[in-house]
Amino acid sequence: MSTRKNQGGHGVQSAEVVLRLLRLLVEAHKPMMLRDLAAAGGMPPAKAHRYLVSLAREGYVEQAGAGGLYDLGPYALELALACLARLDYVRIASAVLPDLCRRVDETVALALWGSRGPVFVRWEEPAHPVASNVRVGSLVPVLRSASGRVLAAYLPAEVVAPFIDEELRQAVLARRAPGPKSRRAVEQLLAEVRSTGLARVSGDLLTGVNAISAPVFDHRKRIVLALTVLGDASRFDCFRNGPIARAVREIALEISHRLGYRDDMATA
Repeated sequence: MSTRKNQGGHGVQSAEVVLRLLRLLVEAHKPMMLRDLAAAGGMPPAKAHRYLVSLAREGYVEQAGAGGLYDLGPYALELALACLARLDYVRIASAVLPDLCRRVDETVALALWGSRGPVFVRWEEPAHPVASNVRVGSLVPVLRSASGRVLAAYLPAEVVAPFIDEELRQAVLARRAPGPKSRRAVEQLLAEVRSTGLARVSGDLLTGVNAISAPVFDHRKRIVLALTVLGDASRFDCFRNGPIARAVREIALEISHRLGYRDDMATA
Protein backbone atom coordinates (compact mmCIF):
# COMPACT_ATOMS: atom_id res chain seq x y z
CA MET A 1 0.00 0.00 0.00
CA SER A 2 1.38 3.40 -0.99
CA THR A 3 2.03 5.99 1.70
CA ARG A 4 3.28 9.57 1.76
CA LYS A 5 6.73 8.33 2.72
CA ASN A 6 7.25 5.94 -0.16
CA GLN A 7 5.63 7.75 -3.07
CA GLY A 8 8.07 8.16 -5.95
CA GLY A 9 9.18 11.30 -7.76
CA HIS A 10 11.05 14.40 -6.73
CA GLY A 11 9.26 16.58 -4.20
CA VAL A 12 9.80 20.19 -3.19
CA GLN A 13 11.49 20.23 0.20
CA SER A 14 10.17 23.64 1.24
CA ALA A 15 6.60 22.56 0.46
CA GLU A 16 7.08 19.42 2.55
CA VAL A 17 8.30 21.53 5.48
CA VAL A 18 5.26 23.80 5.23
CA LEU A 19 2.87 20.86 5.11
CA ARG A 20 4.66 19.20 8.02
CA LEU A 21 4.07 22.28 10.18
CA LEU A 22 0.41 22.40 9.21
CA ARG A 23 0.01 18.70 9.94
CA LEU A 24 1.57 19.17 13.38
CA LEU A 25 -0.95 21.90 14.20
CA VAL A 26 -3.81 19.68 13.05
CA GLU A 27 -2.63 16.69 15.07
CA ALA A 28 -1.94 18.77 18.20
CA HIS A 29 -5.66 19.63 18.65
CA LYS A 30 -4.58 22.88 20.30
CA PRO A 31 -2.38 25.97 19.69
CA MET A 32 1.38 25.40 19.94
CA MET A 33 4.43 27.41 20.95
CA LEU A 34 7.07 28.08 18.29
CA ARG A 35 9.71 26.05 20.10
CA ASP A 36 7.37 23.04 20.39
CA LEU A 37 6.40 23.23 16.72
CA ALA A 38 10.04 23.46 15.70
CA ALA A 39 11.06 20.55 17.91
CA ALA A 40 8.23 18.35 16.66
CA GLY A 41 9.11 19.27 13.08
CA GLY A 42 12.80 18.55 13.57
CA MET A 43 14.05 22.03 12.67
CA PRO A 44 15.52 25.12 14.38
CA PRO A 45 12.97 27.64 15.70
CA ALA A 46 14.28 30.33 13.33
CA LYS A 47 13.58 28.12 10.32
CA ALA A 48 10.11 27.20 11.57
CA HIS A 49 9.36 30.87 12.20
CA ARG A 50 10.14 31.83 8.59
CA TYR A 51 7.69 29.28 7.27
CA LEU A 52 5.05 30.23 9.83
CA VAL A 53 5.30 33.89 8.81
CA SER A 54 4.53 32.91 5.21
CA LEU A 55 1.67 30.65 6.30
CA ALA A 56 0.23 33.47 8.42
CA ARG A 57 0.36 35.90 5.49
CA GLU A 58 -1.76 33.49 3.47
CA GLY A 59 -4.19 32.83 6.32
CA TYR A 60 -3.25 29.21 6.97
CA VAL A 61 -2.00 29.90 10.51
CA GLU A 62 -2.51 32.68 13.00
CA GLN A 63 -0.65 33.84 16.07
CA ALA A 64 -2.21 35.12 19.28
CA GLY A 65 -0.23 38.33 19.73
CA ALA A 66 3.51 38.90 19.48
CA GLY A 67 5.27 35.79 20.69
CA GLY A 68 1.93 34.03 21.22
CA LEU A 69 0.83 30.53 20.36
CA TYR A 70 0.33 29.40 16.78
CA ASP A 71 -2.93 27.87 15.60
CA LEU A 72 -4.68 27.05 12.34
CA GLY A 73 -5.89 30.16 10.54
CA PRO A 74 -9.11 31.06 8.71
CA TYR A 75 -8.00 29.81 5.31
CA ALA A 76 -7.11 26.43 6.78
CA LEU A 77 -10.79 26.24 7.75
CA GLU A 78 -11.84 27.26 4.24
CA LEU A 79 -9.67 24.51 2.82
CA ALA A 80 -11.12 21.96 5.24
CA LEU A 81 -14.68 22.98 4.41
CA ALA A 82 -13.94 22.76 0.67
CA CYS A 83 -12.72 19.20 1.20
CA LEU A 84 -15.80 18.36 3.24
CA ALA A 85 -18.05 19.74 0.49
CA ARG A 86 -16.65 17.09 -1.83
CA LEU A 87 -17.67 14.26 0.48
CA ASP A 88 -20.86 12.60 -0.71
CA TYR A 89 -22.48 12.32 2.69
CA VAL A 90 -22.22 16.05 3.33
CA ARG A 91 -23.63 16.83 -0.12
CA ILE A 92 -26.49 14.34 0.21
CA ALA A 93 -27.41 15.53 3.70
CA SER A 94 -27.17 19.20 2.72
CA ALA A 95 -29.77 18.72 -0.01
CA VAL A 96 -32.55 18.06 2.53
CA LEU A 97 -31.75 20.92 4.92
CA PRO A 98 -33.95 23.55 3.21
CA ASP A 99 -37.01 21.26 3.32
CA LEU A 100 -36.44 20.41 6.98
CA CYS A 101 -35.91 24.09 7.78
CA ARG A 102 -39.26 24.97 6.19
CA ARG A 103 -40.99 22.05 7.89
CA VAL A 104 -39.95 22.93 11.44
CA ASP A 105 -39.45 26.67 10.81
CA GLU A 106 -36.26 26.65 12.84
CA THR A 107 -32.51 26.78 12.19
CA VAL A 108 -31.14 23.48 10.88
CA ALA A 109 -27.49 22.42 10.85
CA LEU A 110 -25.12 19.55 10.15
CA ALA A 111 -22.16 18.76 12.39
CA LEU A 112 -19.42 16.19 12.13
CA TRP A 113 -16.49 15.06 14.23
CA GLY A 114 -13.34 16.90 13.18
CA SER A 115 -9.81 16.73 14.46
CA ARG A 116 -10.72 19.20 17.22
CA GLY A 117 -14.14 17.84 18.10
CA PRO A 118 -17.69 18.55 16.87
CA VAL A 119 -17.83 21.21 14.14
CA PHE A 120 -20.72 22.64 12.14
CA VAL A 121 -20.33 22.21 8.37
CA ARG A 122 -23.76 23.31 7.11
CA TRP A 123 -26.28 25.86 8.38
CA GLU A 124 -29.79 26.68 7.11
CA GLU A 125 -31.83 29.52 8.61
CA PRO A 126 -35.56 30.38 8.53
CA ALA A 127 -37.00 33.89 8.43
CA HIS A 128 -36.42 34.20 12.19
CA PRO A 129 -32.90 32.78 12.74
CA VAL A 130 -31.80 31.85 16.21
CA ALA A 131 -29.77 34.54 17.98
CA SER A 132 -26.39 32.83 18.10
CA ASN A 133 -22.77 33.39 17.16
CA VAL A 134 -22.48 29.72 16.18
CA ARG A 135 -22.04 29.30 12.43
CA VAL A 136 -20.39 27.05 9.83
CA GLY A 137 -16.91 26.25 11.09
CA SER A 138 -17.81 26.73 14.75
CA LEU A 139 -16.52 24.13 17.18
CA VAL A 140 -18.97 23.15 19.92
CA PRO A 141 -18.50 21.22 23.18
CA VAL A 142 -19.11 17.49 23.34
CA LEU A 143 -21.16 17.45 26.53
CA ARG A 144 -23.08 20.74 26.36
CA SER A 145 -24.26 20.59 22.74
CA ALA A 146 -26.87 18.30 21.19
CA SER A 147 -24.59 17.68 18.21
CA GLY A 148 -21.66 16.78 20.44
CA ARG A 149 -23.73 14.40 22.54
CA VAL A 150 -25.03 12.53 19.50
CA LEU A 151 -21.57 12.17 17.98
CA ALA A 152 -20.08 11.06 21.29
CA ALA A 153 -22.83 8.49 21.83
CA TYR A 154 -22.03 6.60 18.63
CA LEU A 155 -18.33 7.20 17.98
CA PRO A 156 -15.70 4.81 19.39
CA ALA A 157 -15.00 5.58 23.05
CA GLU A 158 -11.28 6.02 22.43
CA VAL A 159 -11.99 8.82 19.96
CA VAL A 160 -14.14 10.92 22.27
CA ALA A 161 -12.62 10.07 25.67
CA PRO A 162 -9.85 12.74 25.63
CA PHE A 163 -12.38 15.46 24.80
CA ILE A 164 -14.83 14.28 27.45
CA ASP A 165 -12.09 14.09 30.09
CA GLU A 166 -11.02 17.67 29.36
CA GLU A 167 -14.59 18.99 29.44
CA LEU A 168 -15.25 17.22 32.75
CA ARG A 169 -12.11 18.78 34.17
CA GLN A 170 -13.25 22.23 33.04
CA ALA A 171 -16.77 21.60 34.40
CA VAL A 172 -15.40 20.77 37.84
CA LEU A 173 -13.37 23.97 37.83
CA ALA A 174 -16.36 26.04 36.69
CA ARG A 175 -18.63 24.37 39.28
CA ARG A 176 -21.88 25.91 38.05
CA ALA A 177 -21.42 25.06 34.38
CA PRO A 178 -24.34 23.08 32.87
CA GLY A 179 -23.94 19.51 31.74
CA PRO A 180 -22.70 16.30 33.41
CA LYS A 181 -19.93 16.54 36.01
CA SER A 182 -18.82 12.91 36.29
CA ARG A 183 -17.99 9.94 34.10
CA ARG A 184 -21.00 8.09 35.45
CA ALA A 185 -23.29 10.97 34.52
CA VAL A 186 -21.76 11.07 31.03
CA GLU A 187 -22.33 7.35 30.50
CA GLN A 188 -25.95 7.67 31.61
CA LEU A 189 -26.44 10.63 29.28
CA LEU A 190 -24.94 8.87 26.25
CA ALA A 191 -26.88 5.68 27.00
CA GLU A 192 -30.10 7.72 26.89
CA VAL A 193 -29.06 9.20 23.54
CA ARG A 194 -28.51 5.71 22.13
CA SER A 195 -31.81 4.41 23.49
CA THR A 196 -33.89 7.28 22.10
CA GLY A 197 -31.90 8.11 18.97
CA LEU A 198 -31.87 11.76 20.04
CA ALA A 199 -29.89 14.29 22.05
CA ARG A 200 -31.56 17.34 23.54
CA VAL A 201 -30.22 20.43 25.29
CA SER A 202 -32.13 23.31 26.85
CA GLY A 203 -29.85 26.30 27.19
CA ASP A 204 -26.80 24.17 28.08
CA LEU A 205 -24.63 25.71 25.36
CA LEU A 206 -26.42 28.98 24.58
CA THR A 207 -28.72 30.64 27.09
CA GLY A 208 -32.29 30.68 25.81
CA VAL A 209 -31.56 28.29 22.93
CA ASN A 210 -32.85 24.72 22.73
CA ALA A 211 -31.56 22.06 20.35
CA ILE A 212 -32.36 18.53 19.23
CA SER A 213 -29.96 16.33 17.29
CA ALA A 214 -30.13 12.89 15.67
CA PRO A 215 -27.40 10.68 14.19
CA VAL A 216 -26.78 10.06 10.49
CA PHE A 217 -25.16 6.71 9.67
CA ASP A 218 -23.38 5.42 6.57
CA HIS A 219 -23.61 1.99 4.93
CA ARG A 220 -21.18 0.57 7.49
CA LYS A 221 -23.45 1.68 10.35
CA ARG A 222 -20.94 4.32 11.43
CA ILE A 223 -22.09 7.76 12.49
CA VAL A 224 -20.93 10.39 10.00
CA LEU A 225 -23.06 13.42 10.87
CA ALA A 226 -25.30 14.93 13.50
CA LEU A 227 -28.48 16.52 12.13
CA THR A 228 -29.46 19.32 14.49
CA VAL A 229 -32.36 21.73 14.85
CA LEU A 230 -32.03 24.68 17.20
CA GLY A 231 -34.24 27.60 18.13
CA ASP A 232 -35.39 30.11 20.71
CA ALA A 233 -36.46 28.33 23.89
CA SER A 234 -39.62 30.45 24.12
CA ARG A 235 -41.12 28.66 21.12
CA PHE A 236 -38.97 25.55 20.63
CA ASP A 237 -40.59 22.21 21.47
CA CYS A 238 -37.80 20.14 23.02
CA PHE A 239 -39.90 17.09 23.94
CA ARG A 240 -38.48 13.86 22.56
CA ASN A 241 -41.84 12.85 21.05
CA GLY A 242 -42.75 16.36 19.86
CA PRO A 243 -43.03 17.42 16.21
CA ILE A 244 -39.47 18.74 15.97
CA ALA A 245 -37.99 15.59 17.47
CA ARG A 246 -40.03 13.41 15.12
CA ALA A 247 -38.97 15.45 12.10
CA VAL A 248 -35.28 15.38 13.01
CA ARG A 249 -35.32 11.64 13.63
CA GLU A 250 -37.25 10.97 10.42
CA ILE A 251 -34.98 13.06 8.20
CA ALA A 252 -31.80 11.72 9.82
CA LEU A 253 -32.99 8.20 9.06
CA GLU A 254 -33.90 9.20 5.50
CA ILE A 255 -30.39 10.58 4.94
CA SER A 256 -28.89 7.44 6.48
CA HIS A 257 -30.88 5.28 4.06
CA ARG A 258 -29.57 7.36 1.15
CA LEU A 259 -26.07 6.61 2.41
CA GLY A 260 -26.78 2.88 2.40
CA TYR A 261 -27.77 2.40 6.04
CA ARG A 262 -30.31 -0.40 6.30
CA ASP A 263 -30.76 -1.04 10.02
CA ASP A 264 -33.53 0.47 12.14
CA MET A 265 -32.73 3.35 14.45
CA ALA A 266 -33.88 2.96 18.03
CA THR A 267 -36.77 5.23 18.84
CA ALA A 268 -38.51 6.15 22.04
